[in-house]
Amino acid sequence: MGVYEELVERGLIAQVTDEKEIRELVNNGKATFYIGFDPTADSLHVGHFMALVLMKRLQMAGNKPIALVGGGTGMIGDPSGRTDMRKMMTIEQIDHNCECFKKQMSRFIEFGEGKARMVNNADWLRNLNFLDFMREIGPCFSVNDMLRARCYVNRMEAGLTFLEFSYMLMQGYDFYRLYQDYGCNMEFGGDDQWSNMLAGTELIRKKLGKDAYALTITLLTNSEGKKMGKTVGGAVWLDPDKTSPYDFYQYWRNVQDADVIKCLKLLTFIPMEEINEMAKWEGAELNKAKERLAYDLTEMVHGKEEADKADKAAKSIFMGGGSENMPEYKLKDEDYRDGKIDICGVLAVSGLAKSRSDARQNVQQGGVLLDGEKVTDPRASYDAAFFKDGKVVQRGKKSFMKIFS
Repeated sequence: MGVYEELVERGLIAQVTDEKEIRELVNNGKATFYIGFDPTADSLHVGHFMALVLMKRLQMAGNKPIALVGGGTGMIGDPSGRTDMRKMMTIEQIDHNCECFKKQMSRFIEFGEGKARMVNNADWLRNLNFLDFMREIGPCFSVNDMLRARCYVNRMEAGLTFLEFSYMLMQGYDFYRLYQDYGCNMEFGGDDQWSNMLAGTELIRKKLGKDAYALTITLLTNSEGKKMGKTVGGAVWLDPDKTSPYDFYQYWRNVQDADVIKCLKLLTFIPMEEINEMAKWEGAELNKAKERLAYDLTEMVHGKEEADKADKAAKSIFMGGGSENMPEYKLKDEDYRDGKIDICGVLAVSGLAKSRSDARQNVQQGGVLLDGEKVTDPRASYDAAFFKDGKVVQRGKKSFMKIFS
């Protein structure tokens, strides 16, 4: 089986422009492809993780990845799938986020001479002359076609700004420049990017008379239809300071039964024969598949040592054991108010709740325990001495944190 056929079997491919040509390029290691990452935060999240895994698969088959960080497009913001305009970031924020992305991507992709490249579209977008750009690129785009594009549908009723409307031209121009400068002949992206990606293939064809290809990958969703990367507490980050290895492990360990096989296919390197056997499992056996998913992905993102610790902590807690290897949070001086911190503050600063209001709701609903005792008063407060030897705070059935002063 070729790598393209494996992508299809794993359910990764959603749409393609020219399947025969794409299959030949990918299977023969002749694709120079890119995936774009707009730096909307200072960490990648698991919504990006699927793209990174795909890049790794294709690189292992001899193809050359280009990781394009959007130092230019990030100044506009992709309107795809949104009902409101993105908050505009400063150039300093964008550049900082780009640097953070570069460090994280290196864990997955092998960069270097003759290997993968990392490119920033700020190199050509930030210094564009508007009139020159519009005269060269504008005639290649039909406004009628653009208004029918799926990426703009959600923005039309609320009001689509010209700033956001120009995003498609920018993304198309990215592919055009990458084709010319680096011989990039293929773009991968999420299924919500199809219209933007076709803009690039069409621009290359019209301006250069050359063929370039586009593929979209299936966006991983859970049973409730939420995009991968979002959970009750917000985004699941690849940065361990934002989402601890334990919480990352728990996110995957707690996927819905209906999603575990799909996740194994899309995100792991476990052979399909083995995954197909797991698909026959039910009940308690399916929990073993979830543990394998959680362990493999945590190892990929955070390394074997952290995966071992997270796995051991999760199993210890499940079996009613001690708090060894449980994620920890050390309270800071600024966490206290007049020498004390209330339970809502503990939950919020430790990351067990996304905000104080979220924490208050958890307490009022009876979902918070402190060293095994239910906390019912959101105003319950504690001094530093109380946490001197560490206290285990539990939110819900599966979120634990050891709190120290």
